Amino acid sequence: MEPSMKGQKFPDILRKRKSEILEGWMKRQLSLAGKGTTPDELRKQCVEFLDLLENLMQNGGSLDPNDPKARPIIEFLKELSKDRVLKGFSPTETATFVFSLKEVVLPLLQPLAKNEETFTHEVMPLSILLDQLGLLTFENYIENREEVIARQQLDMAELSTPVVKIWDGILALPLIGTLDSQRTMIVMEKLLQKIVDTAATVAILDITGVPTVDTLVANHIMKTVAATRLLGAEVIITGVSPAIAQTIVHLGVDLSGIMTRATMAEGLKLAIRMTKQQTADERRDGINPLEKGIAAMQPAKGQKGPR
Repeated sequence: MEPSMKGQKFPDILRKRKSEILEGWMKRQLSLAGKGTTPDELRKQCVEFLDLLENLMQNGGSLDPNDPKARPIIEFLKELSKDRVLKGFSPTETATFVFSLKEVVLPLLQPLAKNEETFTHEVMPLSILLDQLGLLTFENYIENREEVIARQQLDMAELSTPVVKIWDGILALPLIGTLDSQRTMIVMEKLLQKIVDTAATVAILDITGVPTVDTLVANHIMKTVAATRLLGAEVIITGVSPAIAQTIVHLGVDLSGIMTRATMAEGLKLAIRMTKQQTADERRDGINPLEKGIAAMQPAKGQKGPR
């Protein structure tokens, strides 16, 4: 149940002693002024909050989000919390904006708390209201910080999955760090879009920097290869570490139909042959790239190829 605020004397006290309250409140927050908020900005925020608080109490509003009287002060605290998240304030520093006001205004109400009735009518509603506003500020801070973290994670995922055109018709996608299902889906989307944009026919997926691969990730890689083939391109996986090779074998994932090479350099050589292009060494030695590419894709003598 929201505390009753209409008919209180505090709005009159706030209106008459606003300058005194403002100065005392500012002194308790000066330590925060050096964290991206200037004293003038802090003062402006404090004045606006005091005006909104006075209007809320004078009009008998509550902190119900559906109450139009409370909407201005709720929106103000949401914007304040968002601004402080972006400026690097801590949750405690953000909530202190409201809680520090209690230290200033409650002593002013002591003359009104002469008995239990006046204390219940004058002091308690204001104390509860400021507590609720402080908690609202804290909750908004957490929500805004989670949004910022989510955006940063998405940006990092985008930056950590670059698809680069390294040769005519050849793309390279070097992966570094842990691969989870979400990141692997981003890899697939970016790779397929880049194949369409560049009309590439070969994509090199280098996993040298990937420490481990689980069943879901291995299946996503298989799906990426299948989707790439539907677009008329082939995938070469390079940089498979001994640990990942053992994991793939233990998981029973069949990669026999996928071309692999130990290093990125070997993968690039194979890709060049597959696209019927020549390196400088091959031009010098007079090697036919088409014949060499076909030979590279065929199984060694005495070995069975993939079924």
